[in-house]
This record gives sequence, structure tokens and C-alpha cells, in this order.
Amino acid sequence: MSPSDQIKQQSSPDIPGVVVIGGGPAGSTVSTLLAQQGIPVVLFEREKFPRFHIGESLIPETYWVLKRLNMLPKMKDSQFIKKHSVQFVNSRGKESAPFYFSDNKPHECSQTWQVVRSEFDEMMLNNAREHGVCVQENTRVMDILFEKSRAVGVTVRNKDGSLRKVPARVVIDASGQNGLISNRLRLRVWDPVLNKGAIWSYWENAYRDSGRDEGTTVVLQTSDKKGWFWYIPQHDNVVSVGVVKPFEQIFKNKTSFEQTYAEEVEHCPAVKERIRSASRVTGYFATKDFSYRAKTVAGDGWVLIGDAWGFLDPLYSSGVLLALKSGELAADAIAEGFRKNDTSVSQLGSWGPAFNKGVDRMRRLVCEYYDGFSFGRFVKKHPELTGTVTDLLIGDLFDDKVDKVWAPLESLYPPDKKPIPSWDANIKTEQKTDKSPELIVPSNLSRRI
Repeated sequence: MSPSDQIKQQSSPDIPGVVVIGGGPAGSTVSTLLAQQGIPVVLFEREKFPRFHIGESLIPETYWVLKRLNMLPKMKDSQFIKKHSVQFVNSRGKESAPFYFSDNKPHECSQTWQVVRSEFDEMMLNNAREHGVCVQENTRVMDILFEKSRAVGVTVRNKDGSLRKVPARVVIDASGQNGLISNRLRLRVWDPVLNKGAIWSYWENAYRDSGRDEGTTVVLQTSDKKGWFWYIPQHDNVVSVGVVKPFEQIFKNKTSFEQTYAEEVEHCPAVKERIRSASRVTGYFATKDFSYRAKTVAGDGWVLIGDAWGFLDPLYSSGVLLALKSGELAADAIAEGFRKNDTSVSQLGSWGPAFNKGVDRMRRLVCEYYDGFSFGRFVKKHPELTGTVTDLLIGDLFDDKVDKVWAPLESLYPPDKKPIPSWDANIKTEQKTDKSPELIVPSNLSRRI
């Protein structure tokens, strides 16, 4: 049967199916898990994989979703660098001891990977195909079809430029920062606290540790304490190095990304020393205004997952975890809805409150870091909470047990400091829904990346 015949069959009144917009980790996850449960899925991806994407560092809690996807054997056989820990370097260049994930959870899930997203995403999409998902690349979804407030399908542009309508019982928006449904329904809310931007590049022959520490993610605080660098070793002797700072500081009145990046490296001796003998192998990338969230995860007949729902911050490498986790939770809610013949907002969005609560925990940890939180000082004061802090760092966000860390953390606040504002409070005060995050990709992009 041809792909077009499959789509007709899966979209017919007798066999109502699911349309997924976007083939990144969120889209691949939700489509694979639905296919595993016998639900016909068509996935439309506007590009042809492999394609570039940022977000190379996984955290350990991705293990459990990868296991459900049958991806673990592929990951173990890959050339991706193994990641066992995260390490912090303060503005004076003082290094913390690495936070080894296995010290807190002695299980193979505590070893994860530093991935090249072009390769990882292609593996995930091919895995979806292997599970029976009908994947259509170079096919762009142009619009969502609604009957009143219910999504009932999509309009797609084929490779030859022709348009067609594809009906579906459920439409899943995994279109990334484009956020087709979020933009149409004006659901996107920008985080007024995390108003950051980033510039990054890739280096060959940069310094890296050896042995178990080769794949350590290093977070290096900038000299002015207002931002930080990520330092992520990859295979083929390449390291991803990026700086994150408040939007105004990193982009306003700057002549070029190259100049800004060079200035930030110059003022961060720990980074400067690590890339002293390295050669840059790509141009400079930049992204602006990347902290946002949708007001809801679902509506009647539609669901938002991954970056189409929101993006937090690159600080603790939570992006891929939240993509996979939202895809997993959405798939289970949709499958249950199909069994109950219920694709209402209450059913499709039933996972939203718990998911948002987990993201709130990571957001709190991110905000605390930007507000001067020191892991070293905290665990020295409260050694009994070292394991809980590590739980948060590995992405164990969806269990109330980790909340015991907040009261002791607040006890270290100076008298005039107030707790970090909650996301709900921010939603009531700041709703900028008229733009999308901007990613600037250099023209001299290397083929591997």
C-alpha cells in the first residue's frame, strides 16, 4: 500500500486516526507510543532528516521513555559520548566536584548521552517508522482544520506543491517553536523572569576530561555572574560551547554575534583556557526569547507537546526530557481517550497539571541559579539533601518527594529576598503572544552538525 493510500485509510471515517505535526523527539515519541497501542498515526515533517537542531545534552530521566520506545539498544550501539555527571564552575573559576548521577541512583539509567541532534532525531524518526508510523517528510502542515473549537484535521502542502486536507480524530502539534496551534489560538505566554538569549558555536580539539568524566556537562558562570556558558563534549572530537545571558546584555547594541561571543569568552577565563588550542568548525548560532509556555496543553481534538507547548531554559538540559515526557504522557491520554471514545479537552489534557507542576520545579531551580544559588554552599549546609538536588538535576521532576528541598533553600535567603514568583503569577501579569523565538543559523554550517 502506498503512503497516500495509508493516509486515506487511516483518515477514513471507519478508521479515525491521529495526525502528528513535526518529527522531532516529541513527535517521534508520541507517534511511536500510539502506534505501539494500535492507533493509526500519520506524521508530517516539513524538512528532510537529518537536519540541525540545538539541545545536545540528555539527562538521565530520559532513560525511561527511551526504554518504552525500544530506543535503548540503538543508543547503546551509537557513537554518542556517555554522560555520567554535571559540573559547575563559578565566576572565579572554582570547580565543583562533579555531581555523579549514579551516586544517588545506582542503576544504568544514571548513565545518559551527549548527542548530536541531527543524528539522534533521525534515529528517533526512523524508530517511529519501524513501529508502523506513516512518516511523510518534506510535507508541510499549512493550517489546522477546525469545526467550531474542535480540531478535525490539517491542510498539508505536498512535495509537488499541491495542497490536500487530511482529516483526523486528534491533531498533535509537535511543530517545535513554530507552534502552529499556539500561534493561531494565541496561547503562548512569555516568561518575564527568564528573558534570556544564547549564542553558541562548535569547536574541534577543545579540552575534555578523560574516562568517566569525558562526557561531563560543564556549566561555567560568567565573570559578571549574570550568565553562564555550556560546555558539552560530543563525538568526533567536537565540543558545543554556548553563552546564555539576559536578552538586553547579549543582543542590544551589539555589532555581531561573533564579537559578542568573543567578548564573553574573553571575560570567562575558564572557557577561554578550555578552547585555547581548539579550532572553530562552524559559524555562530543564536536564539532569542526562548522561555515560554502555552496556557494549556490541549483542547477538543488537539494536543500540544514539546517545544510547541513550551521551552524552559537550556541551563539543566531539560529540553529533550520535556519533549519525550510530554509525548509519553500525551500518548497515554490519547490512547485512553480512543478506548473511551472521548477526545475532549478534559481527556486529552488530563496529564497537563502534573506535567506543569514538574516543569515548575525545574523552572524554580533555574531561577534560583540565576538569582545566585550555589549548589556547593547548599549541600555543604544541608548534606542530607544532596540526593534530592541530584534527583532534580537528573530530571526526576514529577514526584512530590523533591519538594522537601525548597524550605531549606529559602532558609538561606537574605532577609530582603522574596521567593521566586510562580508561573501562575507570571501568567496573570505578562502575556506576550505576538512573536515566536528566533533561531539564527550560520550559512557555513558544517555537514556533520
